[in-house]
Amino acid sequence: MAELKTKATDASVAGYIASRASEEQKADCKALMAILRRVTKEKPTMWGPSIVGYGTYKYTYDSGRTGEMCRTGFAIRGRDLVVYLLAEGKEQQALLAKIGKHKMGKSCLYFRRLADIDVKVLERLVVGSLAQLKSRYG
Repeated sequence: MAELKTKATDASVAGYIASRASEEQKADCKALMAILRRVTKEKPTMWGPSIVGYGTYKYTYDSGRTGEMCRTGFAIRGRDLVVYLLAEGKEQQALLAKIGKHKMGKSCLYFRRLADIDVKVLERLVVGSLAQLKSRYG
């Protein structure tokens, strides 16, 4: 089985942000780090070359494949910021409808800047996502 590329590393979170973020993104990353640290009570760790992750969980797919990933995190993707979270269920979907200007992938919330979204709603989405992960994976 192939080794997972996205795993916790000793790389510098500050170095990643300094090398990838615009000035506006640097301020938003600092604010995101404060939110995610407060909600998860975890220190940030680099996951792979480009995800600032918080906490860990182990998963097993129906196929039997297992792995480990950060419980939540964020990344700089060009001009967008991405927060990794689960947004399944009616309550999470209702929050997404209130968050502001964004795009949602399977587990990726994309937005241009924090000023485009309601940060309190983002925080509630992360809390809901952590609860979903806990109920699914323990």
